[in-house]
Amino acid sequence: MGVGRKVRAVFLDRDGVVNRQIVRDGRPYPPASLGELEIPEPVRPALDRLKAAGFRLIVVTNQPDVARGTIPPATVEAIHEALKARLPLDDILVCPHDDADNCKCRKPKPGLVLEGAARHAVDLGGSYLIGDRWRDVEAGHNAGVRTVFLDYGYRERSPQPAATATVKTLTEAVDWIESDLRGEQRRAVRELP
Repeated sequence: MGVGRKVRAVFLDRDGVVNRQIVRDGRPYPPASLGELEIPEPVRPALDRLKAAGFRLIVVTNQPDVARGTIPPATVEAIHEALKARLPLDDILVCPHDDADNCKCRKPKPGLVLEGAARHAVDLGGSYLIGDRWRDVEAGHNAGVRTVFLDYGYRERSPQPAATATVKTLTEAVDWIESDLRGEQRRAVRELP
C-alpha cells in the first residue's frame, strides 16, 4: 500500500458467511467438528474479489460453545487453521465467551472489530462487516463500519438498527460492496477541484 493510503477491511462472521452453518429448527449452529466444516463453492471466488479490491479479510466470530463446554478450544482452532489454509484470510478473531461473561468481545459489542482494526491499522469508516445474524450487524454498527446482512430467514430477531444493505448470498454482498466502492469513487471525482 502506498504512503498515506488507508487500509480497508471486510470483517466477516464465520458460520453462515465463510463456512456453512448447521440449521436446526430455524436456528444456526457452528460445525461441532472439523469433519462438519464445509466451505460453500462461491465463498473462495467472493473472497478473492474482495482481496483484489484491496481489502484485508478479518473473520470475527462468537464461539460461545467453548464457554459452554460443548466444543473444545482445540476444535475451534483446528477449524480456523483449515479455513486459513483454504481461504485468503488475513486474521481470525474469536470470542470464546457466553452472554453471562459480559465481555467486550462478544458481538453485538464491537470488541472483535475494534481489535482487528487496531491489529491491521484499518480505517473503520472505509470498511464493511458481512454477517448473517443480528449480533453481527449490530457489532459492525457499534464499530462504525458499513454492514451487509445475509438474510437467511432465521427464527430470531432482525438487526436493530437495520444493516446498510440486506442480501441473500455472499456473492450478492460482494456485488453490493463493489457497487458502493464505485459510488464512493464517483463522489470523490466530483469533489476534485
